[in-house]
Amino acid sequence: MLLHLHVKNLALIEETEVDFKEGLNILTGETGAGKSIIIGSINLALGQRISREMIRDESAPALVELVFEVNELCRCRLEEMDIPMEDNQVIISRRITGTRSVSKINGETVPAALLKRASELLIDIHGQHEHQSLLKKDKHLEILDAFAKAELEKPLAKVKSTFDEYRELRKRLEEFSSHGQNREREIEFLQYEIEEIENANLKPGEDEQLEQDYRRMQNGRKIIETLNAVYQLIGSDNDGNVSDCIGMAARELSALTGYDQKLEEMFEQIQELEGLLEDFNRDVSRYMEDCEFSEEEFQTTEERLNLINHLKSKYGGSLEEVLSYKELQEQKLSELIDYEAALQALKQKLENQESQLVKACQKTTSIRRKYARKLAEQIKTSLIDLNFLDVQFELELVQTNQYHANGWDEAEFLISTNPGEPLRPLGKVASGGELSRIMLAIKTILADKDEIETLIFDEIDVGISGRTAQKVSEKMAVIAKSRQVICITHLAQIAAMADQHFAIEKKAENQETTTQIRSLSKKEMVEELARISGGAQITETVRKSAMEMKAFADKMKAEN
Repeated sequence: MLLHLHVKNLALIEETEVDFKEGLNILTGETGAGKSIIIGSINLALGQRISREMIRDESAPALVELVFEVNELCRCRLEEMDIPMEDNQVIISRRITGTRSVSKINGETVPAALLKRASELLIDIHGQHEHQSLLKKDKHLEILDAFAKAELEKPLAKVKSTFDEYRELRKRLEEFSSHGQNREREIEFLQYEIEEIENANLKPGEDEQLEQDYRRMQNGRKIIETLNAVYQLIGSDNDGNVSDCIGMAARELSALTGYDQKLEEMFEQIQELEGLLEDFNRDVSRYMEDCEFSEEEFQTTEERLNLINHLKSKYGGSLEEVLSYKELQEQKLSELIDYEAALQALKQKLENQESQLVKACQKTTSIRRKYARKLAEQIKTSLIDLNFLDVQFELELVQTNQYHANGWDEAEFLISTNPGEPLRPLGKVASGGELSRIMLAIKTILADKDEIETLIFDEIDVGISGRTAQKVSEKMAVIAKSRQVICITHLAQIAAMADQHFAIEKKAENQETTTQIRSLSKKEMVEELARISGGAQITETVRKSAMEMKAFADKMKAEN
């Protein structure tokens, strides 16, 4: 549930905060007051693109912050996305400047993809023109799949994975068939690549050892000069070296060991140090004895490294990748040499994969058909509730000849809104107002199928009025019993159903125009209903009508 919205320095909003509650939250205001900015700011927080012109004061950043309270199931799903959780609260913020924007969830910066996935669990926003998506048949299948999600999710995932493998096999077969047309040339090319790698006689890890040897030989003079200097200071026969000094110090200290336990411990320490220096001196001496750099060896190492690096640049970034590439090319060569057998094997594999895909598609089709009837019946019932007096509604499911990641089905809503008229495709019959009500019916049905706790309707009442508006308001009240609903409306019938009512107002002060939002008391709610109903002049008759409308809405909610 969305608890809190904080917007700063965005469009007409200087700074505002809104505390939403359970049930039906209604937002109303004059045309141009900034209602769309409120919903727009929520969309911005959830990752929608923004025009830099939306920043009110370019010298300061714009900020949108949303605070959600989530249930245990949502919390677990968010934690699976590695989103830090505390006290079942989710805070989403987006800070926007003229050059960049930063989105955070619970204080941690997140990429846009993760923000989108998280927001899909938290809120469902129905924009002003979303009902237009019902004109596209793809949307109809998407709605059906959402309705059947509980049973369809795993079979649909199986279809997708099977289809992906089928598509890859088909691509391989096409490529292999094209290779067959230039078979001799392809064989010659593969043989060349394989021989080039084989002749190099590569050994895993060889390049790392060669790099190390090359660096050592390349810096041989510096190594010898430095080690000589070290040996002169520590272990040579010259007077005054460190080893001699420590040896003399040890002999001096040995004469004192009988006087104090601590002196004996110090003597043991210096003996250890003397032994370590002797070991170090021997290692330095041996290294210098073995450190004879051959110009021939250096050249051989350099040439070998150049060969290996050349092969790595052609066939892979490491020796392991080069050797893997060789194995892959050997497999391709073998297939081309025995072309017909390999072609038949690949065709058989594709045929087997297609058989699995058909079974997977058949299963999803069967599930969809079962739920298509249920969905159509529920939409029809809901449409009758929304003042479609004599409506027929069906969902037609057609099996196509093409596979895709969702199977092979196409879905289309069919509707008849007048007695005696045949069912026709939704996009060819329904008006804008009817589409809006149909989408509301669908949202109502799907709300019971998912766990999203907050629904936002941005002017769902476009194109409706009178008795239909009353029916829509009743439907909104029903949804708000099990979900938090935030609704922008211009209809008094819907606004009267508010559990919490906000007025969005535009004010001009000191030659500046700002949008403000405030929560209304019961008395102010009635005044706002009167303003919506009465227009420019609010008479006592209009005010009384608004009071009756609010009383009727409260009574209806109490009874249902």
